[in-house]
Amino acid sequence: MTSYEILCLLSALSLVISLISSRLHRWQETITITALALLLSLLILAAGKIFGVSVYSSLVTDLEQLDFKALLLNGMLGFLLFAGALQIKLQVLKKQRWEIFILAFVGTLISTAVIGGVLYWVSGFLGLPLQLSYCLLFGALISPTDPIAVLAIIKQLGAPEDIATQVEGESLFNDGIGLVIFVAISQVAFSTEPLTITGIASLFLQEAVGGVIYGVILAAGLHFMLGFSEDKTQYLLMTLLLPTAGYVVADMIGVSGPLAMVTAGIIAGNLSIPKLLKMNECITLESFWGLIESFFNSLLFLLLGLLLLLIDFDAELWWFMLLSVPIVLLGRSLSVYLPYLVFRQVKHYNSFAEKILVWGGLRGGLALAMAMSLPTGVMLVTGSNIDLRELLMVMTYAVVVFSILVQGTTIPRLIDKSNAEDKG
Repeated sequence: MTSYEILCLLSALSLVISLISSRLHRWQETITITALALLLSLLILAAGKIFGVSVYSSLVTDLEQLDFKALLLNGMLGFLLFAGALQIKLQVLKKQRWEIFILAFVGTLISTAVIGGVLYWVSGFLGLPLQLSYCLLFGALISPTDPIAVLAIIKQLGAPEDIATQVEGESLFNDGIGLVIFVAISQVAFSTEPLTITGIASLFLQEAVGGVIYGVILAAGLHFMLGFSEDKTQYLLMTLLLPTAGYVVADMIGVSGPLAMVTAGIIAGNLSIPKLLKMNECITLESFWGLIESFFNSLLFLLLGLLLLLIDFDAELWWFMLLSVPIVLLGRSLSVYLPYLVFRQVKHYNSFAEKILVWGGLRGGLALAMAMSLPTGVMLVTGSNIDLRELLMVMTYAVVVFSILVQGTTIPRLIDKSNAEDKG
């Protein structure tokens, strides 16, 4: 099958699972889709063992042909980030700007260092010592909370506004920071050319700062088009230009497309659309982007479950897979609790704020896409069959599944308690 045919069939399957999910009110929709997709993957694996590998091999080939990394990073991500950013209220964001900045930037650095350091020690203890750069690489790709997973789950649970804004704002911005750190460490780990402090600073300015500036330019362009056009029926198409052509150009000029989409979405959703469109047009636009967000979310979480078919769970990697979850939770906890030691000196927060931020720091397709971008053939031990990409994929997948199925299903209890405290 062609990639287009595979995508069409997966889209239809995601719709069917979404319909089933709508009848299962116990869990949030994206969690149900992931769980059902995982169950489907397990059934396919079992059928392959019992009845032969022909069907299983065919499905794996089709999924590999789809190229999940490219589909997410160069396709769905721009749409989902822009759609999520359109809903962010600038006035609320301003009140939490310092918390969001520190959590997204300093918190990501803390988490990367803690996860990398602990993994370095654990790998030596398990008898398979990893290079520190490889450990930090895992820390960089798994530290950013996934904006797609977070926005799909957290915003529907009714968390207190301040906490929800921090969780959503951090997740929207820290993926760009994490990606810059990931690229920098990748160059250290795999490049033959030494990476200097100047080089890292230049990379950060180009990717992160450049992405924000480019996002402002995109938003200004959209504002001009909305104001200039006399045919207001084209406003939906105008907004589509940003996550399509705008995202492609970001990649071409070497700036962060995700940060550009977030910046453009926040500006457009707060300064352009409410002022230049009528109320009914704003409602139509909101429904339009809500539909796009719902479709891509369903497809993405279906793919997350089906990716189980592509991962080789080598017996030698089981300990790494099991320990990856507590290691990541430790890094996440320190990256939240340490900044909050400062935050609480100047402002009052709900007593459940740190717990919700830690437990609500979900991981998703973005981390897996970064893991998939790693080169193959980097053997951890000379003469062994343990590949670095395979190891980090297994660990990343374990963390993603745990965060969605366990953290995603249990965080409503924390949110209920925090809401009860605010009301009390």
